Amino acid sequence: MSCTTNIVYDKYTPIENHQWFSENKIEFIVNNLDTISKKNVFINIRNNKNYEFSSLFLIANIEFPSGLQVVDTLEYEMTDAAGNWLGTGFTELKENKLFYKENVLFSEKGDYKFNIKQATRSIHDIKGENPLNGITDVGLSIEKVK
Repeated sequence: MSCTTNIVYDKYTPIENHQWFSENKIEFIVNNLDTISKKNVFINIRNNKNYEFSSLFLIANIEFPSGLQVVDTLEYEMTDAAGNWLGTGFTELKENKLFYKENVLFSEKGDYKFNIKQATRSIHDIKGENPLNGITDVGLSIEKVK
């Protein structure tokens, strides 16, 4: 196993009752990032067997200390074509480390706010009123590029 000293930030937020409603955004505030080293940003998702989709749609937002905001709509595959989980773990709980931003330079000093909302819908849930079941935790990690 390699050394993990390149980890700058790593935090998880548990999802109540493993039901993530679309209006519930998960917020992470990251401060004191150095302005010299490039970073990789990951969204970390833990799911259990109650997750019912093969992919996951997210809306991620970064607010810079200056107030500038960058919003991305993201899609991640959660299973392979045969329906096997792509995450790691030997129990029913799977961990997914999903690339969000690569080789980013956080050039402003101050607090960066990261917000993540789920945007996954079934065919019968156009308004996003139903919760997304089976997501147990949502995390954010930032690592220095080696």
